[in-house]
Amino acid sequence: MLGLSLVGKVADLAGSYIDGKTAVKKAEAETNMKIATGEISWEQAAIKASDNSWKDEAWTVCFIAIVGCSFVPPLQPYMREGFANLEAAPQWFQWSLYASIAASFGIRTMKGFKK
Repeated sequence: MLGLSLVGKVADLAGSYIDGKTAVKKAEAETNMKIATGEISWEQAAIKASDNSWKDEAWTVCFIAIVGCSFVPPLQPYMREGFANLEAAPQWFQWSLYASIAASFGIRTMKGFKK
């Protein structure tokens, strides 16, 4: 009797696990269909895709390093030279850099970057 009860509980547990997995797969398929038909915008899809991305953290570490190095006197000449080099870089590269940073932090428009 105890064996049948235990088997029933294990079967229920397995069934609920399979139901949960099926629900997740259905939800993912529905989301992909909505993206394909345009019901969900590119921005929402990009947010979902960057859930496991280190891109935001990498840019944050980069900016922290830049700010930190600006306060270390022996590094300040290198910081000035680096910014002068970036200012002299081709405009397409500058805009590509802006776009990469903006996309990383979820900024939808680049209006604020224009001079």
